[in-house]
Amino acid sequence: MRTFYNLDPDYSTNPTEFYWFQQAFTPEEIDKIIADCSKVPTQKGTIAGDDGINTLDTIRKSTIRWVPQTDEFSWIYWRIADLVTEANSIWNFDLHSMPESIQYTEYFDNGGHYDWHQDIGPGELSIRKVSVTIQLSDSDEYEGGDLEFLRGATPEQAPRGKGVAVLFPSYLLHRVTPLTGGTRRSLVLWLGGSHYK
Repeated sequence: MRTFYNLDPDYSTNPTEFYWFQQAFTPEEIDKIIADCSKVPTQKGTIAGDDGINTLDTIRKSTIRWVPQTDEFSWIYWRIADLVTEANSIWNFDLHSMPESIQYTEYFDNGGHYDWHQDIGPGELSIRKVSVTIQLSDSDEYEGGDLEFLRGATPEQAPRGKGVAVLFPSYLLHRVTPLTGGTRRSLVLWLGGSHYK
């Protein structure tokens, strides 16, 4: 079921809106994704330009796995590309690249979180235009761990649930609030194009 989530009734070409799908993947597909991604090497989640300031996990605390762009995982990349094509109707970004691999992210109940940040930055991060996050865990499998946006004075919580995909411009401030129980698993990917003009 595809559902557009909109807070602004005048959403045509809105540069601060986000788009979401109720079920980007079926429960069976999600089980396969988790099983296949568990074979990929894990590492600590870092931040762009990390020069030791995140040593105490003050900004980000998670583990990640980079899902390779191979035949085994190509169906996931194609599915996400289709979602982005539909969602981009409200931003009309010039998108023509998927230079980075999918990030399979796990937040645990030891305070896993990712504080306020944008997905754009220096170097190759400067061409990110659309960020995609797909939740692989049911809402009742973890406590806390909300994806939130800051588009004004008050944080806005994005929809959550197994299979929910949230797509948004990469320059939007967002965070994952600290987990107080369970494990939150998700897929994250960025699509880009030419530099902003």
